[in-house]
Amino acid sequence: MEFMTSFPADEKVVVVGHSLGGLLISKAMETFPEKISVAVFLSAIMPGPNINTLNVIIPHLDNRITYDNGPTNPPTTVILGPKFLAANVYHLSSIKDLALATTLVRPFYLYPLEDVAKEIVLSREKYGSVRRVFIVVAENKGLKKDFQQLLIEKNPPDEVEEIEGSDHMTMMSNPQQLFTTLLGIANKYT
Repeated sequence: MEFMTSFPADEKVVVVGHSLGGLLISKAMETFPEKISVAVFLSAIMPGPNINTLNVIIPHLDNRITYDNGPTNPPTTVILGPKFLAANVYHLSSIKDLALATTLVRPFYLYPLEDVAKEIVLSREKYGSVRRVFIVVAENKGLKKDFQQLLIEKNPPDEVEEIEGSDHMTMMSNPQQLFTTLLGIANKYT
């Protein structure tokens, strides 16, 4: 948000959100619609005025969940385990990428859904004025194709692209096709 605030008013950017990053670019679209030429949701959560997509369940497998506010309250953080990463996030990536990812895993905070819903309120006038492209990643086990299709159906973007042969981490498992797709979108919408 600091970058978007400091960005010159007479120029526009292409914003790309991957996975939960879709929530972040949605907030930017609502706050700075005049500064965004197109928003790209790369197999990402794509909320909108017509759909609430905050109820995403992270399968457990070997993920570690903490309950800092006590076991009777909602979980506060999750750390993705190596088995979960191998089976659901990096299953088409190289073994080197998976090994690197397992060393870089950090806990991420699970904000209460009501807090997220208060922070990310989207309108047709602002969020709805920004052109959107959704990139479907069919082999993504983190956000399955049927869930991606539901997001598209409930909140239709201006365009849908698809990247084949990629897992959740498209930038690792199929970087060339991702680069080509993003470049094509940027050229089309800027």
